[in-house]
Amino acid sequence: MEPLVSIGMPIFNCEKTLKLAVRSLLNQTYSHWELLLIDDGSEDQTLNIAMSFKDPRIRVIADGLNQKLQRRLNQAIALSQGKYFARMDGDDIAYPERLKSQVEYLEAHPEIDLLGTKYLIFDGEGNPMGITQGNLEHNEICHRPRAGFNILHPTWMGKIEWFRTYQYRTWATRAEDYEILLRSYQTSHFACLPDILLGYRVANLSLKKSLESRYTLSRILLEKAWIEKNSGWTWGVVEQLAKASVDAVAMSTGLNLKLLRHRTGNHPVSPKELRQWKEIWDQCNSDTEDI
Repeated sequence: MEPLVSIGMPIFNCEKTLKLAVRSLLNQTYSHWELLLIDDGSEDQTLNIAMSFKDPRIRVIADGLNQKLQRRLNQAIALSQGKYFARMDGDDIAYPERLKSQVEYLEAHPEIDLLGTKYLIFDGEGNPMGITQGNLEHNEICHRPRAGFNILHPTWMGKIEWFRTYQYRTWATRAEDYEILLRSYQTSHFACLPDILLGYRVANLSLKKSLESRYTLSRILLEKAWIEKNSGWTWGVVEQLAKASVDAVAMSTGLNLKLLRHRTGNHPVSPKELRQWKEIWDQCNSDTEDI
């Protein structure tokens, strides 16, 4: 029997995008999955939309509380019944072959704990902005851990045991993915697929969110330096402070659009990739009424 994939999707105030995200999962070529929709105290119609989905593979969990992404991810991990755990956000779009491709790779490479993919970045209207291709092998992905790991969080799929071993740190707001990778990379094996398997939505830049992320990243690096008694990690803090300054200047002077485009993808979208994306986008938008 094909292994079960548990998809953890914490949701918060995503009433305008949730149906598209779920439809992209219903359109998967791989059918043996469960979707854990965990509402984090949404204040709009997100929960009602989640409750309206008819597919028996979709489980909705809600307690009315706002506990933030990290706690909700740990909750999803605890509730998962699958061999593999996959991440996705309520405003992203999975390509139809995503689950199948990742499961096949993980089954063929049992040494891999965590697998990411190449992804397309699109704006709030569905317009593609660029393609990001990370490094494919563990040593390349982890080459400069102080600077980050190029393996996008919503593309992750990995062994459920790996997620249960490391768990998300609840204090690592807006950097929970970096924290878990930094804590685990020396005793784990990561990889990325070279195929575009996710559409990642980037609608705008928020200075508040950016500064929160830089602060948390700095805290993570300082903790690493203290634990390992290695001052080299503090250079990463300097880098974060410099990037925070760039963010603040760009967003206060109206250059945030240029900054956004600079960060969204390191390759232009080819005509073939554009056609593929348009087909997926149109399919998801045309089928939302019958979920």
